Amino acid sequence: MHRLTDAPALHSGLERIDYRTTPEYYIDTEQITDPVVLHLLSRCPTVFGLKKAVAELLAGNLDVPLPEATGTIEPGATVRGPVIVAPGAVIAEGAFVTGPVLVCPGAVIEAGARVRDNTVVGPGCQIGFGAEVTRSLLTGGVFMKHTSFVGDSVLGLAVNIGAFVSTTGLRVTSGPVVEPATEEVCAHLDGRRVATGQTKFGAVIGDGVIVPAGTVLQPATLIGARTLLYPKTQVGGFFPAGSQGR
Repeated sequence: MHRLTDAPALHSGLERIDYRTTPEYYIDTEQITDPVVLHLLSRCPTVFGLKKAVAELLAGNLDVPLPEATGTIEPGATVRGPVIVAPGAVIAEGAFVTGPVLVCPGAVIEAGARVRDNTVVGPGCQIGFGAEVTRSLLTGGVFMKHTSFVGDSVLGLAVNIGAFVSTTGLRVTSGPVVEPATEEVCAHLDGRRVATGQTKFGAVIGDGVIVPAGTVLQPATLIGARTLLYPKTQVGGFFPAGSQGR
């Protein structure tokens, strides 16, 4: 359950973990009904471990059963690699999906959308024309109905991504961009750097957040649940749950 306190807490593993970096700060796990998504959230002490957990899940390295691939892939959809379309999920004609990807029950990947590379699309998500998702966890009910990009990120329940929104997962402050990336991306809390353990990390967007059209999220942006974001070209840093930010 969400807590609006910003106070750090002790994790059961006796390692001090700031509560603002835990999945529970951003996502009300009591509202998660999908067992696979719930397992991912419960196994990671911080949100920074979720990307790796998704990759391990889709590689079959976690002891959790995946749903049967009995959902609908419409004729004319382009599906490559290991893609699991759960019962009640749809990959529509004209969509592009490149695995490993899990599309959970009730999710719809619409014509012109692109989903790829170690992504879990949670129950009831709608990914529309021109929207692209990669290396991310969408926990459920996410709306990306317009041209937009989400990569290396975690989106909570009922997040709404406006048109031309983009996450950025790589800092470009130390010379030419190289692939694969080698420099760790850090988040910032209370003026201090917090290691993510990732060379690419986009954003964590909590339950119910609406990201206004045209917004670019800087690397390792952390947005607490029910935060109200006003329109702005670039957004970065940490936004406490229930706050208002520009």
